[in-house]
Amino acid sequence: MSAFIEPIGRLINQFTKLPGVGTKTAQRYAYKIINMTDDEVKEFAESIIRAKNEVKYCSVCGNFTDKDVCDVCQTRDCSTICVVKEPKDVLAMEKAHEFKGVYHVLHGTISPMEGVTPNDIKIKELLARIAQGGVKEVIMATNPDVEGEATAMYISSLIKPLGIKVSRLAHGIPIGSELEYADEITLSRAILDRKEI
Repeated sequence: MSAFIEPIGRLINQFTKLPGVGTKTAQRYAYKIINMTDDEVKEFAESIIRAKNEVKYCSVCGNFTDKDVCDVCQTRDCSTICVVKEPKDVLAMEKAHEFKGVYHVLHGTISPMEGVTPNDIKIKELLARIAQGGVKEVIMATNPDVEGEATAMYISSLIKPLGIKVSRLAHGIPIGSELEYADEITLSRAILDRKEI
């Protein structure tokens, strides 16, 4: 017999599907929602549905936006492109307040063990952006793990022959860590001390 009545158990189960949410945290979330007013619950649910329906990928860089082209692509210097693995990495980079260029989100990294090839991530789209002209530097800001390094080296091998500077974030970020968990000072130093690869 379950310790929870079915509606609470179902709600707890949904929360445990979120990254980093264990059973105890899911229970706290479920009880919090049950104790909210009807209006608060409705607003919470509508926020989830609205985000799911309105958020899409920028047609240029692949970051999250609620427009066809995100604000960063519309307003920033397009001569420098920072390449990241996923949209959450853009937010991490923006917290450092050092980078003034635009982004390109790969939506993954090359990983033969998981069957992810260069054709499975947004490398062709990056090359198409570069082919339009005006790009002077591409900063590889993939995670400093095996897959991130392999992806950075592969993309670098495609871009360097075009005469474009390719740099890598300095190793102020610990090897094997995730970019989204790096603090602002570490990211800021890594951006300023990047090096050509």
